[in-house]
Amino acid sequence: MNNRHNIRVIDSLLDTDAYKLHMQQAIFHQYPDVEAVAEFHCRSEEDLRPYSQEIKDQIAKIAALSFTEDEINYLSTLSFFSADYLEYLRHFQLNADDVTIDDSGEQLAITIRGKWLDVILWEVPLLAIICEIRCAHLYPDATPADAIEQLKQKIERFYRNAEDTDLSEFALVDFGTRRRFSKAVHHEVVDYLKDNMPEFKGTSNYYLAFTRNLTPVGTQAHEWFQAHQQLAGELADSQQLALNRWLQEYPNDLGIALTDCINMDAFLRDFDKRLSERFVGLRHDSGDPISWGEKAIAHYKSLGIDPKTKSLVFSDSLTLDKALAIFKHFNHQINVSFGIGTQLTCDLPNVKTLNVVLKLTECEGRPVAKISDEPGKSICRDEDYLDQLRSAFNLANQ
Repeated sequence: MNNRHNIRVIDSLLDTDAYKLHMQQAIFHQYPDVEAVAEFHCRSEEDLRPYSQEIKDQIAKIAALSFTEDEINYLSTLSFFSADYLEYLRHFQLNADDVTIDDSGEQLAITIRGKWLDVILWEVPLLAIICEIRCAHLYPDATPADAIEQLKQKIERFYRNAEDTDLSEFALVDFGTRRRFSKAVHHEVVDYLKDNMPEFKGTSNYYLAFTRNLTPVGTQAHEWFQAHQQLAGELADSQQLALNRWLQEYPNDLGIALTDCINMDAFLRDFDKRLSERFVGLRHDSGDPISWGEKAIAHYKSLGIDPKTKSLVFSDSLTLDKALAIFKHFNHQINVSFGIGTQLTCDLPNVKTLNVVLKLTECEGRPVAKISDEPGKSICRDEDYLDQLRSAFNLANQ
């Protein structure tokens, strides 16, 4: 495999999604001793077991990394990071012993178990490692230049289809770390977008934000809401507790709330006027984006809040074409932006993308789950718990 055993797929702990550090700081302050379990799942029907040893080798390499002084200094320039958390990061390392890899079954099984504070930083680099190793084996001749050529065609089509559209409010963000073809492809795609697309406004990747002087983008993920299912006194209170604890940590920053841990309707029932006013907007990650956005606008209007003062972030399996269609629908009604991942960083000719996730499955020794606005996106083996969750949030058959 081109001597890849000598290569670090991940060579910086900052090579991760921004929301991971944002959530980790909140956990550091509020839940430092909470235990959690996360499990890997390959939604694509693909056997990844042949790569298990290379994955283990890369896990050992990443466990030897620490944040550099330059990286800590960069994070300290961002107002929402606290001095005590940054001091914690100075000494932080991932522990390879938290990761168990089993290739004896029909599919590659990976479980991460430990303090939530530690478990949370495994997801993004681990998925990036798996995707890069797999792509190097299956597509050894593919190059970053192939990705850029494909990207040029997409951008040309985007501008052609937007000839009658004012794009001054269109905002594109790179969300492509976890399922990228490779680190090299990711970096070149972001560099090309920065140089050639004025609508490109930032990245979810902290390493690229640091090294390319880009705006880092991200707030919280599903695991923030999932963990609170076992951190709240009553299951029905968990979503509001998660939202309020987020505001406790970030009263003036990072105010985009994720809506689909349960589903949009259940979220909006909990998203009362105070929360709707405090959070600057919402993020879409499953289900029909137009229907979701219309619900969000109707919700704000019902509370007497002008939707034009709020933002919607769309991030579910987007392409530039899909983003443009959504923008045309909602422009002038509410502020919108678009986080595009796989279709930017793993879009090369004749390359089949890999759909992999790592999801929280336990918190404090008890199950947690995501139901979402799209069937098939949940990972939970405990049907009784799913029934409890549906009942708590008044969901009939989801």
